[in-house]
Amino acid sequence: MITDGAGNNIRMQKLDLLLINPGGRDQIYQDLGAHLTAVEPPLWCPLIAGYVLDRGYTVRIIDSEAENMGPEAVALEAAALNPRLVGRVVFGHQPSASTQQMTGASAVCRAIKAVNPQQRIIIAGGHVAALPLQTMHEEAVDFACNGEGPVTICQLLDALSAAQPDLSRVEGLVWRDNQPFQQIRNNPAAALIQNLDSDFHGNVWHLLPMAKYRAHNWQCFGNLETRQPYASIYTSLGCPYRCTFCCINAPFGVNRYRMRAAAQVVEEIDSLYHHYGVKTFKIIDEMFVLNDRHVNGICELLAAKPYAPELNIWAYARVDTVKPSQLRLLRSAGIRWLALGIESGSGHVRDGAEKSLDQADIVDIVDQIKKADINVIGNYIFGLPDDDLETMRQTLDLAKELNCEFANFYSAMAYPGSPLHAMAVANHWKLPDAWSGFSQHSFDCLPLCTEKVTAADVLRFRDAAFHEYFESKQYLGMIAEKFGLETRLHIENMTRVRLRRKLLEEDEYADQTPSRAFAAPSPTYGD
Repeated sequence: MITDGAGNNIRMQKLDLLLINPGGRDQIYQDLGAHLTAVEPPLWCPLIAGYVLDRGYTVRIIDSEAENMGPEAVALEAAALNPRLVGRVVFGHQPSASTQQMTGASAVCRAIKAVNPQQRIIIAGGHVAALPLQTMHEEAVDFACNGEGPVTICQLLDALSAAQPDLSRVEGLVWRDNQPFQQIRNNPAAALIQNLDSDFHGNVWHLLPMAKYRAHNWQCFGNLETRQPYASIYTSLGCPYRCTFCCINAPFGVNRYRMRAAAQVVEEIDSLYHHYGVKTFKIIDEMFVLNDRHVNGICELLAAKPYAPELNIWAYARVDTVKPSQLRLLRSAGIRWLALGIESGSGHVRDGAEKSLDQADIVDIVDQIKKADINVIGNYIFGLPDDDLETMRQTLDLAKELNCEFANFYSAMAYPGSPLHAMAVANHWKLPDAWSGFSQHSFDCLPLCTEKVTAADVLRFRDAAFHEYFESKQYLGMIAEKFGLETRLHIENMTRVRLRRKLLEEDEYADQTPSRAFAAPSPTYGD
């Protein structure tokens, strides 16, 4: 049953668009998904919904992750609502995680078609934009979107209203032309939306189950009961940088950076605070701390709010975009956590990943952020193209030296839409057999190998690094001193969860040498 923000059941006799956010948290995160991971509002569902609603269509959202609905339950609910169009929106909770959501999306699409074969389905998201033709070949959908989505979906609804739909005129649509041989057509992409404040506001929170969302455990260290209520918002779209491992710009087609007005961002936070009691927020931007005028404008308005001391906000930044003079303002605006993409402890490896940062600068800026009473999440990647066991060890040693309040350890993945994926396909590197294999925490996770270490070496090192870091006396002592004994005990319980890995359980993978890791790429169907 779909409910609105007040918990009321929603039934409509006529519905134009049903947007569905995929589930599958148990497969993506294994045992970590039950209590430790965040359950975030699906940003792109309300963005698309707001755009379509403003143009006169009716819209509903099923957040199957938040509602804990399986594919069959979603399919039955979709059949009961009987929309003119179902939209599967496949964006991950991290900027590069759209692909890992495809397993859940595929299952729901198949279930919907099993219940109602005539139901029209369009799929959109970062993964889809990166591989639109392959998606059409592989998924139980009628349409795919090769761009960011709202314009394409709205134009498709317009076209389907006509007696003789002309799909060739729908910008950004990938579709099957029945004349003569079900040929897949890939229309030119729609132009990017320019006015984010009027056209991409996403102010449809009443369509979401707001009581179901929760923050990451680490964001509420010291006060773990404040994980709910929770919301994620955006202040900008896109990123001007070209990190080889990132696919954030796949739906946009260019490295661009579009910003909302500061007043609009703060108005949304104000509304969420007063209407839903939200004090814990994520700024979902790929890079929030980047444009000084943008960041300062938002933070100055937030800092002036009487509830600013109650806020707990986290956002992404880069070591080379954080200005010490700006830190006091960030903290006064309620920003208590900054996530830094440090990536590697080796300058050579960072250079190869297009992340040229000086190690002394990294140590210095982390120290200054901490002194400003802002916690740091250090993000590190093992298995970047120039990595070997020594450089991966350097990365872990740097992480332990920085001793950030939290750390994310990743294996290098060739996410579709990233330069690294293009390199992997061109060089015939082994890629996961299933989309769930792109999840950092899944059983079938398969990272990239390098010329010097196997995929199994990388994954084994990553998992061991996680436990070495979070079980170290230095880290646990810092946590107990800063956040209290309860938080330390929480982390000790967290580290008792051990991920199972197919890659490390199968001898054929564990014995794999780098030279054997190169295999024929999966078909890409001209994407």
